[in-house]
Amino acid sequence: MKKVLFVCVENAGRSQMAEAFANHYGKSKLVAKSAGIKLAPTVNPVAVEVMKEKGIDMSQAKPKMLTVEMANEADLIVTMGCGAAADICPGPFFKENVDWGLEDPKGKTIEKVREIRDEIEKRVKKLVAES
Repeated sequence: MKKVLFVCVENAGRSQMAEAFANHYGKSKLVAKSAGIKLAPTVNPVAVEVMKEKGIDMSQAKPKMLTVEMANEADLIVTMGCGAAADICPGPFFKENVDWGLEDPKGKTIEKVREIRDEIEKRVKKLVAES
């Protein structure tokens, strides 16, 4: 089974949603984890709310620190928007990785977070289909 690691700076929004979608849609094809490098104290409550609208409960999710072990175990690392935070983006230092260039939902309206969520869902479905 393919192991995918989603990484964003705080592990509070984008990467948490991607992990949840990947584990939801990719049950028989892949397993996903997420992590960050400058953790938020909690997962973004708006991200939790918009994922609940899709029937996915992230209420128990917690930000996780990226470790070398996590990166080494992954077959693919997906960074969520390293263009904006290139000075702290770990993706290029590891094996196969792609950057999805997604806007950070932190501080955004629920409508904007829904747009980000929908883009993540679309990309995760494509990733699962290609796995």
